Amino acid sequence: MFSGTQLLTAVLTSFFAAMVATFAVREFARRFRIVARPKADRWHKRPTALLGGAAIFASFLVCNALFVAPTTYGWVVLMASAFLFFVGLIDDFAHIKPYQKLIGQVMGASLIIYYGLQLPWTSSATLNMALTIFWLIGITNALNLLDNMDGLAAGVAAIAAIFLAIGFYTNGQMAEALMLAIFAATLAGFLVYNFNPASIFMGDCGSLFIGFFLASAALMSASGGRSRSLFAVLGVPILTLFIPIFDTTLVTVVRKLFGRAASQGGRDHTSHRLVALGLSERRAVLMLYGFAAASGTLALLTRDLSLDVSLAVTLGFTVSLTLVGVYLARVQVYDEEEIRAARERALFAFLVDLSYKRRIFEVLLDLVLIILAYYSAYALMFGPFTGQGAWRLFMQTLPIIVFIKMAVLLGMGAYRGIWRYTSLNDLIVFARAVALSSIVSVLAILALYRFEGFSRAVFALDGLLLFVMIAGSRLTFRLFRRLLPTARTRQGRRVLIYGAGDAGELLLREILNNPELDYAPVGFVDDDPLKKGKVIHGLPVFGGNGMLAAICRERRIEEVLISSRKISDERVREIKRDCEAARVKLKRLRIQIEQISDDDE
Repeated sequence: MFSGTQLLTAVLTSFFAAMVATFAVREFARRFRIVARPKADRWHKRPTALLGGAAIFASFLVCNALFVAPTTYGWVVLMASAFLFFVGLIDDFAHIKPYQKLIGQVMGASLIIYYGLQLPWTSSATLNMALTIFWLIGITNALNLLDNMDGLAAGVAAIAAIFLAIGFYTNGQMAEALMLAIFAATLAGFLVYNFNPASIFMGDCGSLFIGFFLASAALMSASGGRSRSLFAVLGVPILTLFIPIFDTTLVTVVRKLFGRAASQGGRDHTSHRLVALGLSERRAVLMLYGFAAASGTLALLTRDLSLDVSLAVTLGFTVSLTLVGVYLARVQVYDEEEIRAARERALFAFLVDLSYKRRIFEVLLDLVLIILAYYSAYALMFGPFTGQGAWRLFMQTLPIIVFIKMAVLLGMGAYRGIWRYTSLNDLIVFARAVALSSIVSVLAILALYRFEGFSRAVFALDGLLLFVMIAGSRLTFRLFRRLLPTARTRQGRRVLIYGAGDAGELLLREILNNPELDYAPVGFVDDDPLKKGKVIHGLPVFGGNGMLAAICRERRIEEVLISSRKISDERVREIKRDCEAARVKLKRLRIQIEQISDDDE
């Protein structure tokens, strides 16, 4: 057991040691021109010092020797991780091939397994070994791929290390807890120079070492501590390192869609897509820090819960991030030439059609939501899962509920819409489908079981929860468009929309949905004094009545777009004079339905 003073001393020493070591390595790398030069598929814009991983490795090794008496498993993790550090160091200088790095990772994983650290996920020792190798290699490469923006990999790794340290402490593994705390402090010291704008990168020697260390350290909780639930063994390692897993999955799937190798570099990671949406680099990295902290917190909270509650909470979190991933996958990060080349491939055509229509994804998502809603209704009514009493009825009827509700959703047309255009009419369809499916479910159970032992409140609650989940999932894209700024709302000619009515709202949506117009809407102007100060889709309504010229000058407006046909010709002339006084262009929206003549065919 270590005291608070010992912990504070170890953490502060590690932090400052890493700062000093990183500064020294940075100056060394600059002097001998060991730098990462800008490339088309890399994010940085200027030559940046490499070998930051050496500073992390050296300072961590020294501080760990000073303050920690590692257990047997601790020594195994350190030894195998050190091996991966040297594999990465060779790659930084000699640029070895991917398969060679993979062999090194397999060798490091073999060391871990040989000394008894494994994922005890099944009753088969052979299968557990295979899963452990996959885990170690997967997380190592996930962290390597995550190292794509200033401070991202080191920050996410530090957050994961903090939550692993807390988990070890509560599990009674004090040496491991102190080791992970020192590791997190070391990464924090490196971040002083690596956070945006970074003056040094960790290189492969750093990313391979950090990724392998975290992956293997997570195994010590299951093998060396007092795991309180099955989920602590199964799910906690995944949740703690969820962000690297999420980013790797997203990049791998999307690159496959575009015919790119998963190992190929590119600006198509989660962080790059957030920046493409309009976030700054710092805000994108901080958002991913927040996701990492949320998944780590969830890992701690679910350790002591029953298996069914842990799985339900984790499933909800996974569904949420999956929706984020689907939305981010739509962000265009490849150039038009790549897209055209990919479209020529038959497989791509199929997958893109699948991606845009998302029918299979919607069905699989609804399957999860139906199970989650039915489970949640039972949990709210009868408490944690026991396998007895009401929960026995839940297990018996779950297949029936899934069958009926999927059939009704299909029959009622729940899969005909497009998510980004989800409207009130779609929500009415969902409500009718859920209500009818609940009624049919009750009738089926009445016919099969005479409703003996069942609760009517469960089915009412299940219907309500399912509607909220389905409607919420379909509205996610519209929600993301509101919460995340988009590049097209920040670039282009600054325009005012004259007329804050239905036509103005229609014009705004067209501007937002059509980047080719190259407009950046600033707000609305309307002569109705009752509309002044209101907000439409996040944009303010300014007062008209002689204020147009002043508003244009104050807001640096370049064009005014008249949206309404109801504005009289006399008023249009007045608006034109105001625009001329402010040296602003004036245009008008017109929607016409034209007859196609024979000459046009």
